[in-house]
Amino acid sequence: MRLVTLLLLSMSAASVMAATSPLDASRQCIVVIGRDWGSTTGILKAFERPAAGGQWKLRGGAVPVVLGKRGMAWGVGLFGANQTAPRKTEGDNKVPAGIFRVGPAFGYAASTEASWVKLKYVPLTAETEGIDDPRSRYYNRLVERSKVARVDWRSSEQMRRKDDLYKWGIVVDHNPAAIPGAGSCIFFHIWKNSRSATAGCTAMPERDLVNLLRWLEPVARPLLVQMPRRAYEALQPKLNLPALPR
Repeated sequence: MRLVTLLLLSMSAASVMAATSPLDASRQCIVVIGRDWGSTTGILKAFERPAAGGQWKLRGGAVPVVLGKRGMAWGVGLFGANQTAPRKTEGDNKVPAGIFRVGPAFGYAASTEASWVKLKYVPLTAETEGIDDPRSRYYNRLVERSKVARVDWRSSEQMRRKDDLYKWGIVVDHNPAAIPGAGSCIFFHIWKNSRSATAGCTAMPERDLVNLLRWLEPVARPLLVQMPRRAYEALQPKLNLPALPR
């Protein structure tokens, strides 16, 4: 009887753990892995499954990515905020580690020209700015300057860039509550090259980003899981993360 009780308790604990995984309702998962917390490069792998709770299957091959100039740090999302240091802060040049929702998408094309994008799409204009001033009411948001009643920020990023790094992009829903100083305006975007790290985003070749945009769809509740390999491997069985092929 004691053994049966222990087995039931163990099964119950496993069920609760699985029920609390952020991935439970998701059918699309983007995994970005760095070698360690200081990594400025990594790999991206896409996984999908036909139904929530099913077995994850790898979609396509590994995609090379560049990360932040100072590596990675735990960010604020569906998972990560309560982890130990390092912790992401504004201007630290680190990509956020954790589990995050993704979307909307954005780009230089007009909405009619980007009808193939299934995520909500934001066409960028000469007035679109990403607000990174923690004192602004618009912190961690993309806004149109001419549509704001009062410009209250001293720092922002012009989204329509001459270098075309934001020709296509996807918002990573890091710091959704816009906690001042916790980090802002985190994206997937096009890289300059395989050696140029970012200020805190995850960047990749344009063709691979476009492939992601063609694949991702809101109904599948896509998520990003991004962290160093050792942290991922420790959490994989606890959170039912996709198993990484060797």
